[in-house]
Amino acid sequence: MRPTARFDQLLVISPGISPGARPFPEGSERRPLQATAMEIHAVSTTDAPAALGPYSQAIRCGDTVYVSGQVPIVPGTGKLLDAGIREQTFQLFVNIRAILEAAGASLSTVVKVTIFIADWNDFAAFNAAYAEIFTEPYPARSTIQNTRPLGALVGADVIATIPAH
Repeated sequence: MRPTARFDQLLVISPGISPGARPFPEGSERRPLQATAMEIHAVSTTDAPAALGPYSQAIRCGDTVYVSGQVPIVPGTGKLLDAGIREQTFQLFVNIRAILEAAGASLSTVVKVTIFIADWNDFAAFNAAYAEIFTEPYPARSTIQNTRPLGALVGADVIATIPAH
């Protein structure tokens, strides 16, 4: 088993950083989100599943929306959609669309998607469903295989812009 280094130990071996230096001033680690040039607002809607932990469904900062990782939970039930990858992908993006719309954005303004897929064997079916959701120019995308909460086959987080009115 590899030994685990603590962050403060890594600072000691980094050139130009004095031993014992902290990445943030004392007491600043748990301050509420603040911005100097732009306001930061939490985005919330009952049309998408509630956050499963201490995080926001999304954060709006200026004209950008950062949607937290979502899974295909059916809003109002709190239950994972019991279906295959295609149907779970559609439910996932129905949820994401609701959050984006609550922030003033839409699926058409998404610029980056990170996909979390449980099984690479589902990738072709997922990709076919994804191609029905987005149109060209497609958002930038990363796809990572890992297990998802509640046994979901797919999950995603997105970054979108809010159009000027």
